[in-house]
Amino acid sequence: MSKYSIIPKLSKLEPQDGYFTLTADTVVLATGSAIALATHFCQVVAPATGFSLEVNPTRPGEKNPVIEFKLDPSMTELGLEGYWLKITPERITAQALQPNGLFYAIQTLRQLLPFQIFELARVSGVEWVIPCAEIEDKPRFAWRGAMLDVCRHFMPKTFVLKFIDLLALHKMNTFHWHLTEDQGWRIEIKKYPRLTEVGAWRKETLVGHLHDDRENLEFDGKVHGGFYTQKEVRDVVEYARARFVNVVPEIEMPGHAQAAIAAYPELGNISQKLDVRTMWGISENVFNVEESTFQFLQNVLDEVLELFPSTFIHVGGDEVPKIQWEQSPAAQARLKELGLKDEDQLQSYFIRRMDSFLNSRNRRLVGWDEILEGGLAANATVMSWRGEQGGIMAANSGHDVVMAPNDYTYLDYYQSENIEKEPLAIGGFVSLERVYEYNPLSAHISGENARHILGVQAQLWTEYMPTPAQVEYMAYPRLCALSEVAWSPQESRYYGEFLQRLTDHLARLRVRGVNYRPLDV
Repeated sequence: MSKYSIIPKLSKLEPQDGYFTLTADTVVLATGSAIALATHFCQVVAPATGFSLEVNPTRPGEKNPVIEFKLDPSMTELGLEGYWLKITPERITAQALQPNGLFYAIQTLRQLLPFQIFELARVSGVEWVIPCAEIEDKPRFAWRGAMLDVCRHFMPKTFVLKFIDLLALHKMNTFHWHLTEDQGWRIEIKKYPRLTEVGAWRKETLVGHLHDDRENLEFDGKVHGGFYTQKEVRDVVEYARARFVNVVPEIEMPGHAQAAIAAYPELGNISQKLDVRTMWGISENVFNVEESTFQFLQNVLDEVLELFPSTFIHVGGDEVPKIQWEQSPAAQARLKELGLKDEDQLQSYFIRRMDSFLNSRNRRLVGWDEILEGGLAANATVMSWRGEQGGIMAANSGHDVVMAPNDYTYLDYYQSENIEKEPLAIGGFVSLERVYEYNPLSAHISGENARHILGVQAQLWTEYMPTPAQVEYMAYPRLCALSEVAWSPQESRYYGEFLQRLTDHLARLRVRGVNYRPLDV
C-alpha cells in the first residue's frame, strides 16, 4: 500500500522522510473553536486504537508526540475550506481558516493512517504511523454533492447517516435528499398527515424493467413504504452539520406528485381517485395551478424550512407532462387569466411563484434544468441533468449552476457494457473512468461566467436499488472518482494514477463495511 493514497487527490503534497507515531501518550492541542475538531479526531481514532486521547489547551510535557489543531484567520490563500498540514516525526500541525478546513485535514490524517483505523473495534498488532509530509489542500468547487432518492425505495435512517459519513470522508459537502415522488412521500408534514398516512405507502412495486406492454407488467404484491419523522429529519441534518455536509431537501413540483395527489385529491387535475404510483416512468398526474394548491405547497415548504437550514431548497421541476393542464378547463382559464402563451409558460409561472416564496424567506430555489422552459425565475439555480446544455445556457445567462449530467454523473446507470454480469439497472452506461474524466467547466461557458458553476453532483435514483447494499454497489467506487472531480485540480488528475490510489482506498471502504463494486468484475 502506498504511503500517500489519499482520495480525493491532494492539491499539493511534499513527501518527507520518516513517520509520526500515534500512541496513547499523544498530546492533542487545541483552543477556542478548534477544540470541537480536535475532539472529533480523538473520537474517530479511538475505536480501532483503543486510545483515550483528550484535548489540551497547552502542552503538558516536552517528550510526548503532539498533534495541534489551529484556526488561523490569516490563512485566506487556501480559501474557506482549505487546510495546511505539517507532519514531522515529533509533531503534526493542522491549520485552517475555518473549522471545515480542519475537518478535511482530519479526513486526510485518517487516510494517512493504516487502513485498519476505520475498524469500529480495537485492532491489535498495528503500528499507528502517519508518513511525514507537508500538505496544502483546497477544493476546486464549492458544491460537491450526491443525491439519494429514498422515494422509489425507502432507505432507513441508519443508512442515510452512513451515506453522509462516506460523503464526508471523501470531502463532499452536499447531500441532496430526494424526499417526494410519484411512488412515495417520505417526510412528515404535520399540517398534512395524509401525506405520510397515505402517500408514504404503495400497494406493490414493479418487478423488472418498465416496458411498453403495459398489460403484462409484473408486480410483487408487497406493500412498500416508510417515511422520516420530523425528529428523524432533524437528527440527520444535525449529524450532517457536524460533518460539514449541507442537506438540500427536494420537494418535487409540479410533476412527480402522484403520491401527494393520492393523499389529497384536490391537488390534482382530474376527478379520478389515484393510488400512490406502483410503476416507474413519468406520471401524467401533476399538481393543478389553483391558489389553494400554491398555498398547500407553501405550507409544506414552511415546515421544510423549519427542518432544513440549507440556503438552497430543491423543488424538482423535471419531467412535467402538460396533458392534464391542456385538458383542464381550470388550468386553461388560469393560463388565459395570466396572459400566458402556453403550458411551458404556466410551468415557469409555477416555479416563479415558488422562487418568490423562497426568496421572501431568505432561501434560494434550485431545480432540474426543465425549469429553463418558458423562462427561468430570476434567482433560480439550475441543476443540469439532461447533458450540460441547460447548465451552459443558464451560466452564460448569469445563473448559478450545479452540473449533474446524466451521461457522467448518473450512478443508477450500468457500470459495465456487459450487463449480464451486472445487477438490474435502469439502463445507460457510466463507467468509473467515464465519471473520472468529467470536467464540470465546459469550454462553452464564456469568461467570467465560469464562476456560476457552483460544482458537480452525482445522482442515485433507486428504482432498481431496493436495498442499501445495492445503493453502495452502484455508488462506490464511482463516488470516489466524482469526489476527485469535485475537489482536485483538473491539471493534476490522471486516471491511471487514480486507480493506483483507489486500489489502496478500497481497503478502507471494505473495513467500513461498504458493499462497493470490485474493480476486477
